[in-house]
Amino acid sequence: MSELTNRVREYRARDRISQSDLAARIGASRQTIALIERGDYSPSVVLALKIAAVFQVKVEEIFALQGGHSDE
Repeated sequence: MSELTNRVREYRARDRISQSDLAARIGASRQTIALIERGDYSPSVVLALKIAAVFQVKVEEIFALQGGHSDE
């Protein structure tokens, strides 16, 4: 089984954006950002795309599948 990994915390630190600020920019709660960063919540495609847009990178730069096969 594949697990979604992410680099949200890394990108937030790079850009000096708080969880609350990121949440406000994408229309989510701070708690949602915390859950995503911990890997306890997989965001929807729309939410993942919004996060990538804030950091001006492709979604694949932030989110990736770990384990399993990428063609599943």
